[in-house]
Amino acid sequence: MNPPSIADSERALRVRLAACYRVFAMLGWVEMIYNHITVRVPGADGQFLINPFGLHYSEVTASNLVKIDVDGRVIGESRWPVNPAGFTVHSAIHRGIADAHCVMHTHTTAGCAVAGAQAGLSMDNFYSAQLHDRVAYHDFEGITVHADEGPRLLRAIGSRPAVILRNHGLLAWGRTLEQAFVTLWTLQRACEVQMAGAALGPTIAIPEAIQRRASIDALQFHPEHGGGRDVFDAMVRLVDRIDSGYRD
Repeated sequence: MNPPSIADSERALRVRLAACYRVFAMLGWVEMIYNHITVRVPGADGQFLINPFGLHYSEVTASNLVKIDVDGRVIGESRWPVNPAGFTVHSAIHRGIADAHCVMHTHTTAGCAVAGAQAGLSMDNFYSAQLHDRVAYHDFEGITVHADEGPRLLRAIGSRPAVILRNHGLLAWGRTLEQAFVTLWTLQRACEVQMAGAALGPTIAIPEAIQRRASIDALQFHPEHGGGRDVFDAMVRLVDRIDSGYRD
């Protein structure tokens, strides 16, 4: 059987990424026309797919995704512009982390609330415990439009795939789109539980040894156990019941 061509691989990735934007819309992880999910184009060094600037996530389709270079410049033709400033953080991570095939960034209420909390993520719930030694913090430097922030961001991240951008929001990266998704989903849930629990008073801390075990036992992050593909596939099926037009 012949391997898929680069064109076929890109088409499949476009459908998968467009589905991801619709999943975010379904989950309410949207910020009007802002924020981004980016992926590397297979077989094309330094090329990425990103959402068209000006469209809501629920309007993104496989065909209107925009191909850009590492500096955020459009490759080929697109009837839609991109937001180069919005790609600054993504570009730094794609450039600096070899395994960062996919980068996701959100401004959810729970994520922003925890990002602004002095203590950061509380390691006191089922979801945060799964992120032991997986969470990085990067201090706020203002709106992320300056490329010189990139090296500092990379130093802060190291090899940790779940990132809390202080006073800003959440970010996740992964070797695959699905892996990035389950990392972000787990971080988002941890933030939601933390924010809800804050009204109930002091919480019960989870010992670090238990956190470490929970993080190891969280198999959804590992490629040998699907790397989140089964979870993401389930979300795509839900999206398809609502509107499968993203495939166009």
